[in-house]
Amino acid sequence: MPVRHDKPRPLIQPSADRGAPRLSRSRQAVTPAAAETTPPGETASLAGKSVEWEQRLRSATETERLGEIIGHALRGGEVLALFGDLGAGKTTLVRGLAVGLGAAPRSVSSPTFVLIQEYRGRLPLAHADLYRLDSVADLHDLGLSDYLDEHHVVAIEWADKAGADLPADRLEIHLHHRNNTSRSVVLKATGPSSHRLLIHAMREGEAGSNARQGKDKEHRTQ
Repeated sequence: MPVRHDKPRPLIQPSADRGAPRLSRSRQAVTPAAAETTPPGETASLAGKSVEWEQRLRSATETERLGEIIGHALRGGEVLALFGDLGAGKTTLVRGLAVGLGAAPRSVSSPTFVLIQEYRGRLPLAHADLYRLDSVADLHDLGLSDYLDEHHVVAIEWADKAGADLPADRLEIHLHHRNNTSRSVVLKATGPSSHRLLIHAMREGEAGSNARQGKDKEHRTQ
């Protein structure tokens, strides 16, 4: 349901078989296997390392599927910062997040005029769109800080407009046009919560790609 705020609030620093996205190439300082075997006492050290994952998405379906993979791993308190030009697939990816959270995907639309919309699934998803903000100062009137807690997941489109006011721990999702149907996406973790989320997405994405390749090989041999 749409959410509106009238009073200014400061933004404070405190988430049928369509196939998995295809992995194009990955750039990371920590591999999924290494993350699984890391002792709990070393979490802070691991979280400080740069972790990135780059993929090629061949359709809107694969973009939504990537969002769904991420959505399945959300626990509450995560912030996803989406970057990309108009039509790059930001809202499509948020629709996948809603699917992964058990919310109705048809209710997801770009909240350009309302600025923040909330969708209810196993966790509440706050979907913000900063496209129409004229300055970072306007961000403090938005009320986004109301959702920066351990119970909500926050997805922010046009996150570049928030500048340094973005939470320090966030999963950045950079979407870029390749042609009319395909996109490239780079996911970057900037803290412990987003690092865990990214490692999960990497494992699920690679597992889906391997399963699809196995099915293709089996089909060719029949």
